[in-house]
Amino acid sequence: MRTKLLLLALFVFNLSIGQSTSSDFTAELNLPNIPDVSSEAEIGANGFQFEVLDAGVNTKFSEFGSGFFMNKLIMVSSKKIGGLAKIDPKTNEAYKDLFCLDIEDNGQLSSPLLFSRILNTKDSEDQLTFSPDRKTVYFTRSSQENSLEYKLYKAELEQDSHGNWINQKLLSINDKNVSIETPYMSPKGDKLYFSSNRADSFGGYDIYVSEVMPDGSLGTPKNLGPNVNTASNEKYPSLSLDGKYLYFSSKGHQNIGGYDVFMSRILRTGYKSPRNLGNTINTRYDEVAYFLAARHKGYMSSNKPNGKGRHDIYTVTRDKVEQSLKGTVLDSETRIKLPNTLVIVKDEDGIEVARKLTDESGRFSFEVVPFENYTISTEKDGFINMTFNFFSSKGFDTVYDKNFELETTAPVIAEVDDKLAIVIENIYFDFNKWSLKEESHISMNKIVKVLTENPKMQLAINAHTDNKGSDSYNLKLSDRRAVSAVKYLIKNGISKNRLKSKGYGERQPKIDCKSNCTDEELQANRRVEFIILD
Repeated sequence: MRTKLLLLALFVFNLSIGQSTSSDFTAELNLPNIPDVSSEAEIGANGFQFEVLDAGVNTKFSEFGSGFFMNKLIMVSSKKIGGLAKIDPKTNEAYKDLFCLDIEDNGQLSSPLLFSRILNTKDSEDQLTFSPDRKTVYFTRSSQENSLEYKLYKAELEQDSHGNWINQKLLSINDKNVSIETPYMSPKGDKLYFSSNRADSFGGYDIYVSEVMPDGSLGTPKNLGPNVNTASNEKYPSLSLDGKYLYFSSKGHQNIGGYDVFMSRILRTGYKSPRNLGNTINTRYDEVAYFLAARHKGYMSSNKPNGKGRHDIYTVTRDKVEQSLKGTVLDSETRIKLPNTLVIVKDEDGIEVARKLTDESGRFSFEVVPFENYTISTEKDGFINMTFNFFSSKGFDTVYDKNFELETTAPVIAEVDDKLAIVIENIYFDFNKWSLKEESHISMNKIVKVLTENPKMQLAINAHTDNKGSDSYNLKLSDRRAVSAVKYLIKNGISKNRLKSKGYGERQPKIDCKSNCTDEELQANRRVEFIILD
């Protein structure tokens, strides 16, 4: 008896704090959400920072945002228009209708008017979504037998009309005793997401997706699977504007309380385990109907306290969390910094998101997103192409510092222009100078290694320049560069009797491009050759 009285008291308290009795929530017994302090503290902001404000159009009734049409926001509401409205005994609110709202520059909403006298009926109309060309609408309407059970319809906008929707059609994916709710069309218009309590759900309501056929009909619904759906309810799917992320509301997963908004990355292989959008948007009450109007701005509905009605619409602005990955590319053996290394960043799907060359100090810097997996690959002449995995593991503004160590390729002895040579990557000098750059010490060490392993081998070190500057200047410059290479080898234990040097200036170009040389051709002509002597 005490247990029954306690449940009754809790239920009365639930009504007193304004918990929803709309069709999306009254099918469940909404006992008040007891705050789980440890769970909320553990989730925290979770890599997100939202500003949440009243959207300016809320009443004492329930308001939910739905979609956009002709620069207006479509709202679902049980507010009464005109005289007394018919009350749904299962929700204790008026049957819901669709309204259109003006959107101010700051995102605030105003001037609610009935959206369509054709689509609105005496039954409840709920969430809708439009094709990208806005000529087709998919909408939900409660069944006459059960106002908590919704069916999915399609209608078309009559050509050259001002909102005359024709050819209303009950879609074939509807089943008896199954509710289809909260539809959302993908940005490309090729998929329709929705929530349903179909027989193959993991529990309660799950999120499904159907292919949209050329004629607007829908393919067989597919459950999004256990990464998204749980034994609890999942509703209100929406997508980021680029279609890469799925947003939805769930009572499952790691949850602060009630329905929380989650985000899941859509990968080629499926849906990534979702991430709670954190406590700057989610509360221990119900946060639902989150969808974007711009990249970082959108709307959300909640029944949290201090609102005006059972559910209110809020504007939400997501502040960017500033994160970057910085570091240095190094030779693994000498720890010499490697400039001009190509560093490529790919996302979890293997799609390239950024690339750049390291600077003169071997440094790089990339922007990253919190809690994402990246693949970092490097390419540099004379070094093995390497791949590194990186996970942005923090949820706040931060700089990750990570160095990448590269391994050199082995020198090759091969014929070059009918001459036997030690073939390595190019040797670099500063502009108009003949002293070896530090990174070229790594390349010269390869020559040292070959000569040490072959004590009878003798080398001719021949240096060449491009054709910029005078012939006499280039000849002197190349000769000095050849001498610098010889001095390095001698300094590292190679006898000078095994070495000869000669500068050829611009007289033996590898590519004879004359006065029309590209940067790549000029670079190819600036070279040092290591010719093996008989």
